[in-house]
Amino acid sequence: MNHLSLIKPSNPARAAGFTLIELMVTVAIVGILGAVAVPAYKDYIRRSQLPEATSSMASLRIKLEQYYQDNRKYGTTACGDGANAVSFSGPTHFTMTCSLSNSGQGYTITATGSSGQASGHIYTLNQSNGQATTKFKGASVTASCWLLKGDEC
Repeated sequence: MNHLSLIKPSNPARAAGFTLIELMVTVAIVGILGAVAVPAYKDYIRRSQLPEATSSMASLRIKLEQYYQDNRKYGTTACGDGANAVSFSGPTHFTMTCSLSNSGQGYTITATGSSGQASGHIYTLNQSNGQATTKFKGASVTASCWLLKGDEC
């Protein structure tokens, strides 16, 4: 007689499959991981979209300074007065605007989040390279820098 034939399972009906408790524990673990991972992923995407505003504003600042060198003002009726070199289009997730001040001797560029995770963010830059954040993650703030990750400059 074979030695394996002498070993009998204690409960033949329970030999295969998962119990309801095992399945519920697995679903709970997956739910907890999802509750942590999804917000972290959204914050990661948000942080990847914000540099689009800061780099676009820095590029526009250079173009406006070049315009100032040629014209001794940043514009008469609009920033750069529609010059081909000063274009306010380009960013995907931000809307760029510019306003003149001090009879064309000053300006303020504003980047407003318009889509994606960038919505709810507003950054500004002026002729003195004064950087500011006025809205961050949908909340009004007063920061003299461009906030990207948290509330620290």
